Amino acid sequence: MTPAQAIRDALVAAAVAFGLFVMLVGLRTEVGPEGGLILRQRWGQVALLCGIVFAGRLAITTLAGRRALQPSTAPGPWTDRLQRAGRLVAPALLAAALVLPFIPGIGRYELDIGILVLTYVMLGWGLNIVVGLAGLLDLGYVAFYAIGAYSYALLAQFFGLSFWICLPLAGILAAFWGVLLGFPVLRLRGDYLAIVTLAFGEIIRVVLLNWTELTGGPNGISGIPRPSFFGLPFSMAGGEGSFAGFFGIEPSPSHRVIFLYYVIFALALLTNWVTIRLRRQPLGRAWEALREDEIACRALGINITTTKLTAFALGAMFGGFAGAFFATRQAFISPESFTFIESAIILAIVVLGGLGSQVGVAIAALVMIGGFEVFRGLDEWRMLVFGAAMVVIMVLRPRGLVGTRTPSIALGEKRAIGGDLVGEGRG
Repeated sequence: MTPAQAIRDALVAAAVAFGLFVMLVGLRTEVGPEGGLILRQRWGQVALLCGIVFAGRLAITTLAGRRALQPSTAPGPWTDRLQRAGRLVAPALLAAALVLPFIPGIGRYELDIGILVLTYVMLGWGLNIVVGLAGLLDLGYVAFYAIGAYSYALLAQFFGLSFWICLPLAGILAAFWGVLLGFPVLRLRGDYLAIVTLAFGEIIRVVLLNWTELTGGPNGISGIPRPSFFGLPFSMAGGEGSFAGFFGIEPSPSHRVIFLYYVIFALALLTNWVTIRLRRQPLGRAWEALREDEIACRALGINITTTKLTAFALGAMFGGFAGAFFATRQAFISPESFTFIESAIILAIVVLGGLGSQVGVAIAALVMIGGFEVFRGLDEWRMLVFGAAMVVIMVLRPRGLVGTRTPSIALGEKRAIGGDLVGEGRG
């Protein structure tokens, strides 16, 4: 590419950036001195952002050429390195998560962040079954998260059941709704499937918002019971019959937080273990075959109906488990906690981590959810920072951080799927 072409390309990128930032950054409404809204203009910041886009685009096109900007699905030199590194990173992350509550300097705030990250790791692994393994684009996964949360809250309040009894029931109910969603979309693919699943998530949220007699409507449900440690409640009063009294220790609010941390840690490990085991079973191989080519699956005699429904049901079940934990951790739920943005965040975690990659999803959840807290001081700019980071990752790693499309089990030698086959519709 000649210098003139590179400059013209960078100017086009800057013009596109200006069109995006002129309304998002350049104009901002604020509360004025008299209580009314005033419009504040920030054209200097818009010019700075456009300049950054221009310089970045010019540097990339000059140093690497236009071909480097075109994502390729052919195996690159970094794919094998990241996969080998994943074998070391996964045990390291597991060990760090296991001893996190006992690391010096770790307090209540860090444990709350750890619980939040593990919750999204579990949700990411659950959605990875549907999107990463079966190749079914689901934009309404938060619906199963909500079903699990409300199932536990209602069962605990109306029937007095404990968390450990309601947890499997919440998963079963979410799986049932996953099957109900799966039946109408058996013949849908791609964008049409995404639209239907998006509508399903919004239907569940609207029902929760308007069925005030059962769900409390916009007021939500409060006073949700907390889990106990084998029947021992975490009471600050201590005494006999409590966790602190039974073990003869000083009552502390951190005991319940640490217990909740290990509960979601165990649930996340269960999700990972089941996914890995199923991936190497005939059902998991059928999911991967469905992801690659549905027509070929039908020709081979694979039951497409069963394959799709099991993917939806299992993914929904783990979403229900996470929802039940969310309800007992917060002790309060409302429809505002289950909006479309939650589905978008979970899907972004799966895509950025790498479709089908367990380690990649965990790393993406740690970076995205933990990164939001690191950049909390940037206020509204942190969304712009994360958006730019996602664009960079998708340009440099279009398959995700640890993405691969090689089958889990292959007859003979494993072969990566190249970009030429993907261009023919086989990837």
